[in-house]
Amino acid sequence: MIPRLLLYTRTTGYRHDSIPAGIAALHTLGDFTVEATEEPAAFERPLDPYAAVVFLSTSGEVLTPAGRARLAAYVEAGGGFVGVHAAACTEDDWPYYGELLGARFERHPAHQPGRVVVEDHDHPATRDLPAVWEFTDEWYDFRTNPRGAVRVLARADESSYEGGRMGDDHPLVWCREQGAGRVFYTALGHAADAYTDPDFRAHLRGGITWAARPAGVQRREP
Repeated sequence: MIPRLLLYTRTTGYRHDSIPAGIAALHTLGDFTVEATEEPAAFERPLDPYAAVVFLSTSGEVLTPAGRARLAAYVEAGGGFVGVHAAACTEDDWPYYGELLGARFERHPAHQPGRVVVEDHDHPATRDLPAVWEFTDEWYDFRTNPRGAVRVLARADESSYEGGRMGDDHPLVWCREQGAGRVFYTALGHAADAYTDPDFRAHLRGGITWAARPAGVQRREP
């Protein structure tokens, strides 16, 4: 059975122009059935049919209290969660979400070319990337460094662009476990052209594949 993804793109803060390109990309990655929505009510229904939930450049407060409870229970019971780019600018009033994701957005410099240093090639999201990946993005800074609480897959090389404030240790892509669930986050994906870039598409596909529950595994909806 082809895994189903719930793709959520609601924004109550800044809205990225790249969201339509991101939705189109997930529909064409080829490995998933994608249900895209911006309706909070989607999280007030059972999430058990989905292999993973993807927050694609969401921003602000995007869930109802019931939706928060449903999402937390889903992940704790083994559901997958994927955050892309501005997912780190989401649900600031919900402490659990910050723990789930691993770190929260602080600021970013101008959109510009830079370098991603892959630390861990033993993961589907980074397996096919070069050791040093030339990319153009916003190079998010985070309020805290998540290293130690997450498995860092790649970091930003702040010497390759202007305006970084996290220093030599600047995680950019990571994964972690939450309860019985898996969480993957990538800070990349600001601009629409990222979603047609073969390396970024492979990166995104690998992260989603890792987070999604294995085919055939049944989990009980709390």
